[in-house]
Amino acid sequence: MELAHDIPLYSLLPFVLMLGAIAVLPLVAHHFWESNKNKLIVALVLGIPTAIYLLLTGFSHELSHIVFFDYVPFIILLGSLFVITGGIYVEGDIEAKPHINTLMLGLGAFLASLMGTTGAAMLLIRPVLQTNSQRKFKVHTVLFFIATVANCGGLLTPLGDPPLFMMYLRGAEFFWFLNLFKEWIFVNSLILIVYYFVDRYYYSKEKPEDLKRDSLDKKPIKISGKLNFIFLFGVICGVAFINTNTMEFIKDSIYYGFLREGFLLLMAALSLIFTTKIVREKNHFNWEPILEVAYLFIGIFITMVPALEYLKIHANDLGIVTAAQFYYATGFLSAFLDNTPTAVTFYYLQVGLVELNPSSLLAGAVAGIPESIMIAISTAAVFFGAMTYIGNGPNFMVKAIAESQGIKMPDFFSYMIKFSIIVLLPIFILAQLLFVH
Repeated sequence: MELAHDIPLYSLLPFVLMLGAIAVLPLVAHHFWESNKNKLIVALVLGIPTAIYLLLTGFSHELSHIVFFDYVPFIILLGSLFVITGGIYVEGDIEAKPHINTLMLGLGAFLASLMGTTGAAMLLIRPVLQTNSQRKFKVHTVLFFIATVANCGGLLTPLGDPPLFMMYLRGAEFFWFLNLFKEWIFVNSLILIVYYFVDRYYYSKEKPEDLKRDSLDKKPIKISGKLNFIFLFGVICGVAFINTNTMEFIKDSIYYGFLREGFLLLMAALSLIFTTKIVREKNHFNWEPILEVAYLFIGIFITMVPALEYLKIHANDLGIVTAAQFYYATGFLSAFLDNTPTAVTFYYLQVGLVELNPSSLLAGAVAGIPESIMIAISTAAVFFGAMTYIGNGPNFMVKAIAESQGIKMPDFFSYMIKFSIIVLLPIFILAQLLFVH
């Protein structure tokens, strides 16, 4: 929908304040920020005035679309995967040696493309934490887990990460994303190699008695709640097949699209019904992680509407034309605006540029835009989602689960300064130099 009027720069202030609250309050008001209720209050204090402003200034369509067709499906998908994977308990304790930890993260990166970054992260974060429970140094393992399993691993299918699913719904072939295998293997391999040597370093600093206890306290792997794999497969099928590409009648009304969300809720309800209480208790399952994500992201989604609309209106003034420019622009905003709406925004920016220059499709097109631009948008949205806690939904959930088990995770700024900027960003720059031109 083309906008008839501009949106002022000051309308972006609530979004800036929302990001600032996430970054600063854990540092200056830690006790206050621990409460999910207080997170919701902050989100509503910033979100409600923004929503009223948008309604009064002619942006009601944009507001309702992002709330009902982005936020609601986003939370239902994350919530369903959270409930279902929370009903799968991997019992046992293998030795937390560096090569074993690296293999576990590598397995998670592979599974992320099959069941989504959220599904893989929620399925494996508890076993990874359990395996490393005897070790003192494990924060770095959670950080690299966020990078690989919760983000970079989900590049190979539209099910892997929501931005890719959005591109799939806009016409990208399901199996086209397998063409991104070289980017996937390059980035994930480098991250895992770095992790292996970092983990070796911290392994050498562990107390001998802790390592001895880790080697002795071993239990065979046993999986409880296996029925949830059926519900998980149901979620995957629901996301893959309940859409306008496979069900023509869904095109008759935009609300038919909520059939998918209804089906996902059904899978989650069946998981709650058929999973025994003891399995969830062993898994330390509680609702706080998903509530934290829901509360924070309602504020993020609402307050980011002016930011996205401002970007749409002034996109041509930004001079973003080449694949490399799209890569870094998409990547930077994916880290701070959430990668799904950012990817969609830059997709439509390129659609507009194609209308001005149809000859740009001569070199090959995917979903109506040049293939090189689709590669840039897809890879950047997935990779750079790992740059901050708010870049991708599972990031907050993994952080919350780790903290619920007594692991002191770095704050918003420390995550970037001590991890993502010095470890991930150089790898992402190398990926651009090699594959995005």
